[in-house]
Amino acid sequence: MPLRLPDKLPAIELLKKENIFVMDNTRATTQDIRPLKIVILNLMPLKITTETDLVRLLSNTPLQLDISFMKLKSHTPKNTPIEHMMMFYRDFETMRNEKFDGMIITGAPVETYDYEEVTYWDEIRTIMTWARTHVTSTMYICWAAQAGLYCHYGIPKYPLEKKMFGIFRQYTLQPQMPIFRGFDDVFFMPHKPTYRNQTRGY
Repeated sequence: MPLRLPDKLPAIELLKKENIFVMDNTRATTQDIRPLKIVILNLMPLKITTETDLVRLLSNTPLQLDISFMKLKSHTPKNTPIEHMMMFYRDFETMRNEKFDGMIITGAPVETYDYEEVTYWDEIRTIMTWARTHVTSTMYICWAAQAGLYCHYGIPKYPLEKKMFGIFRQYTLQPQMPIFRGFDDVFFMPHKPTYRNQTRGY
């Protein structure tokens, strides 16, 4: 089934060249199908590239998805044309009364900052809290996963002096916590490094 995307989104033409079936809003409105509503909070600097990557993955579903893009009011991206942001993204404030079936919050190159040092942390925290009552299921990617653990459960991050990554054995120490619902007593989880001496900037 096709993805339903905003008219003229650059990802549409790129994905059509990959033989992925996408549909713009104009055509989708003629179908008598209720698509799943998905909102993407894209915090990555190269927004068009990230949009295309995410939409490519979302295309592998038999469902019709209605994709919306959310942006922060408290941060202006430096690497994406303002015209693109104005055409395809909406501020959280204009979306806060809507409900969605799913949400994706991407990572951001701010992993060496303390959360409270991130200039848009207050708005991110507000959005993550809002998602618990307005979104059926939220996927947190990379830095957003760390931020989500901190926002919802108070779990801090621990910067390392040297690179460490891989898939490691984990143990469920407090299985009664909702975050571990459905987990085995022992499970494996990938880890991505956070460097203490990594260059900051976003």
